[in-house]
Amino acid sequence: MRFYILDDRPSALKTLTDIVERLELGDVIGGNTSAVKGEAEIIAKHPDIVLIDLLMPEKDGISIVKDVLSKLPDISFIMISQVVDKDMISDAYNAGIEFFITKPNNVIEVENVIKRVIEKREMASVISGIRSVMGTAEVKVEMRESAAAEPHREKRILGALGMLGETGTGDIITVMEELRKAGKAYDSKTSLNTYAELLGEEPKIVKQRIRRAIKKGLTNIASIGVEDSYHDTFVEYAHTLFNFDAVRSEMDLIRGKSAYGGKPSIDTFFEGLEMLTE
Repeated sequence: MRFYILDDRPSALKTLTDIVERLELGDVIGGNTSAVKGEAEIIAKHPDIVLIDLLMPEKDGISIVKDVLSKLPDISFIMISQVVDKDMISDAYNAGIEFFITKPNNVIEVENVIKRVIEKREMASVISGIRSVMGTAEVKVEMRESAAAEPHREKRILGALGMLGETGTGDIITVMEELRKAGKAYDSKTSLNTYAELLGEEPKIVKQRIRRAIKKGLTNIASIGVEDSYHDTFVEYAHTLFNFDAVRSEMDLIRGKSAYGGKPSIDTFFEGLEMLTE
């Protein structure tokens, strides 16, 4: 993987470069302490992964992420900053970053996060390569064969989230299996309505069951995060299956800092589950 590092502090730039190179995570193809010059170099060099600070004198990291992704949407951004303002962190995720790491840098956390992003990129590359070489129809056949060989692969993820005892979890598993059999991707407008029609139930009732199950998963992942935000389960699933704001609100509820928990998103959960099980 090709890395670019953008941080207005030379010491931070050196530290992150050392981490990437010493742990042999990839090649650092550039770095800068100037936000404006760094953005131009990122666009010119087109790295795979960018480690970027949030607050810089000339231009903030969130604006850079938005501007770069509008031109090069395949770059993965990891934001590393001393800022702990929850709204700003939420804005960063909404801008398109993969992960947010709070300074001072914990080498183990930085390494784990980078490896997660690399794994995600490699999986996306494999899927894209298969589709381009074999064609969409043949990929659908492969997906069906894979589903037959491992029909309940979602259970591993849902089990890790403590959701297997929920009624709606059975609906989630069945919907995923039916989509695979049909060679279709989850569609927020039609998938659950079609499933409800097959059951002969009102879509609203089916969605309520599924939403309750996802809420259970949200509560459990937030509990894990409160205890250990570096836990593998939290790092892997917290921002893939749930919205950042929802996880943050649920953690605040558990800590007693808020009277309201997070609201689960059915679409975010299914889209994330689909990506994880591809």
